[in-house]
Amino acid sequence: MYKIQTNASGTRSIEISEEHLNTLDQHSLLKGLIPSNGIVDETTLETLKHNVKSIILSGEADDNKAICDLAFNVLFHDNMKVFGLKELIMLYVGWKDAKEEQEL
Repeated sequence: MYKIQTNASGTRSIEISEEHLNTLDQHSLLKGLIPSNGIVDETTLETLKHNVKSIILSGEADDNKAICDLAFNVLFHDNMKVFGLKELIMLYVGWKDAKEEQEL
């Protein structure tokens, strides 16, 4: 279990499970999400939420429970703001790098 900070002062956080990270990876939810200018903003967060909502509503996810869990417990969590998304992206990148390193 991981914990990300969701505001600059550190008073709010969200717990991220290995399953959440696997779901992000399986559906490539962060791929192509960050615009070419590299700035993660409110539009980026809304785009991610919209993409996840579309997957859920289309029924195309084999693991609907996992994607719903990611949506409700992380992305649509009351504490999730742009700062939290940046932290989630950083956690994911570190997690993915460690996972690939283990596979070597």
